Amino acid sequence: MAADDAVVESAPVLGEPMDLMTALQLVMKKSLAHDGLIRGLREAAKAIEKHAALLCILAEDCNQADYAKLVKALCAEHNVHLVTVPSAKSLGEWAGLCKIDSEGKARKVVGCSCVVLRDYGEESEGLHVVQEYVKSH
Repeated sequence: MAADDAVVESAPVLGEPMDLMTALQLVMKKSLAHDGLIRGLREAAKAIEKHAALLCILAEDCNQADYAKLVKALCAEHNVHLVTVPSAKSLGEWAGLCKIDSEGKARKVVGCSCVVLRDYGEESEGLHVVQEYVKSH
């Protein structure tokens, strides 16, 4: 009986509201599994111009001002929603640009300044959080 009580107590933690960064991480993982994730400036620009992009994610710590300006202009011109994240390293990790060791920790993470989602994959709680954020901003 004690094991069942522990499961019941941990259930409300899963039902708590998800923050945007956790939701983006979950949505990007599902999108990567469904081959709907595009990484890098060249591929992202092509996807945005072909109207295949649903969402664009840009790292705030991108050291190239022209890079960020180009992505923002393309998104504005083609009505693609833009979300910014604080770190290129974390964006690269979420986009699958890393090695996962035996303990499940990310190693050799490559930074990524721009990611475009062209397919969300399947419905999830994270997707609803991201869509609500996009609608409100």
